[in-house]
Amino acid sequence: MAGLRIMNSGAAALTFHPLPAEVPRSAAGAPAVIIMPGGGYTFLAPHEGKPVAQWLNWLGFAAWVLEYPVGPQDFHPAPLDSARAAMREARSQAPGLGVDPSRIGVLGFSAGGHLAAHLAAGPDTADDERPAFAVLCYPATSWHNFGPAAAGEPDSDPLLGPGSTPEQRRAVSIELIAVPRTPPTFIWHCADDDTVGVDHSLSLTQRLASLRVPVELHVFPTGGHGVGLAQDMTPAGTWTSLCAQWLRRMTSHE
Repeated sequence: MAGLRIMNSGAAALTFHPLPAEVPRSAAGAPAVIIMPGGGYTFLAPHEGKPVAQWLNWLGFAAWVLEYPVGPQDFHPAPLDSARAAMREARSQAPGLGVDPSRIGVLGFSAGGHLAAHLAAGPDTADDERPAFAVLCYPATSWHNFGPAAAGEPDSDPLLGPGSTPEQRRAVSIELIAVPRTPPTFIWHCADDDTVGVDHSLSLTQRLASLRVPVELHVFPTGGHGVGLAQDMTPAGTWTSLCAQWLRRMTSHE
């Protein structure tokens, strides 16, 4: 059943990756994660999709990889709409897939981290769409401070499309719109990231802390951007073990 596609609507698709046979199952159903790869809202990075699902599987988490729509054909709110639909579909399909629908979270990288954060923290997310927890990997969450549009080139905004305004960019900047209903959140970033600056994660962490949302942040001195699982990288590669511990705490029935 590996790679089972359970949603395919236009430019969006959701592919399920079940637990390997060797991994113990819970009678209550496994916790699960919807993965949102990065790619600057212009493409989807393969190394931030299926390999991450396989890592989660061996931790005891079922996983979905969401192929959300990206520009230049699809702009906001198309990616967010697909994420909302994916969470509804995942919870609907969960019992038949051996998944606990109450323990489904999101994990996103870079632009996918922005999307995961918007779903988790956004004020307009419905109860059946909000994840149980969120993992944000070098997320581009402060959109009004990011990219060509913020630098005065609004025709180059990969999320909002040509002609985006400062007001529109602030409306999708998660550190400005996050609500107290945001679920527990794990964030990591590298201090030397010159693509998406570490200030994105710092400002979001500050916002979540001010809202009394449980948040854990790790900043590594080196590693850059777009490293995915960061295998064989020191110290950034330790994010997976730190995250694994956090995920087990967040999804424990004890």
